[in-house]
Amino acid sequence: MKAMQVNKADQGPVLIPVELEKPEAGRGEILVRVHAAGVTPTELLWSTTTHTKSGTARVGTVPGHEFSGVIEAIGSDVRGFEVGDEVYGMNDWFANGATAEFCVTQPQNVARKPATLSHEAAASVPIGALTAWQGLIDRANVVPGERVLVHGGAGAVGLYAVQMAHTRGAHVVTTISSHDIDFVKRLGADEAIDYRVSRFENEVQDVDVIFDAVGGETLERSWGVLKPNGRMITIAADSEGTGDQRVKDAFFIVTPNQEQLIEIAKQIDAGVLRAFVRTTFPLSEAAAAYSGGVRDKSGHGKVVITVRG
Repeated sequence: MKAMQVNKADQGPVLIPVELEKPEAGRGEILVRVHAAGVTPTELLWSTTTHTKSGTARVGTVPGHEFSGVIEAIGSDVRGFEVGDEVYGMNDWFANGATAEFCVTQPQNVARKPATLSHEAAASVPIGALTAWQGLIDRANVVPGERVLVHGGAGAVGLYAVQMAHTRGAHVVTTISSHDIDFVKRLGADEAIDYRVSRFENEVQDVDVIFDAVGGETLERSWGVLKPNGRMITIAADSEGTGDQRVKDAFFIVTPNQEQLIEIAKQIDAGVLRAFVRTTFPLSEAAAAYSGGVRDKSGHGKVVITVRG
């Protein structure tokens, strides 16, 4: 099968096209014929890309851990799926991804694709929507009437955080740049603060929940606007490995979850949640997608690799 692998280079990791043996579905596994895979550019630098769970060096990783496609084969002991089912999902970070014609996954990592979405749109959903769900619902347990501040509300994760906080009945405030104000208002934001013009701490106080997708100074300044018993959630990569216990408690990494994928698909098909694709690249141009080769910077949502039309 055709695939893209991470290869070391003097200037950092690069993607190279390779021909790999087509994988097989083992016991408890599903083989998916990939139609599209989402792009998370920073994934090439993550420790899960360069090292195994035991800490040894990992080479030849296939990136792209969110995907949409059709079940090609099913291993023994798999229930609830059939060959030909259209599915979307997210692989464990230590497993190979889906920037390839086929990928092996586990039943608990996938669900049936939202019927109203193309494979390209469905591949853009899992990581962003699961991250927002696990942050706002599982960890923060947002309830109606609470004030929620989302940092980076127009980003690939933030756009789901804004929508989910809104559907939970929260008053949603988000920090964005000026050209994204109309976009986040359409998603359900009640207030939008242009971070280039105003410091958010001068515009908002007494926040019940903060969902931070920015990190750094933004996260540091956020503690001052949080209520004494408020909940801080951060997914910013620079929070991993911090010595600050508050940040340790606030930080989490998204994990696959079939039940949540099922609910997310229902909400998408009902029109409650919307998915966005910034642009697409063919598999042969995946390296450009990961290296920031997107010409139009004004769109929203994920960059997606189209593997099979």
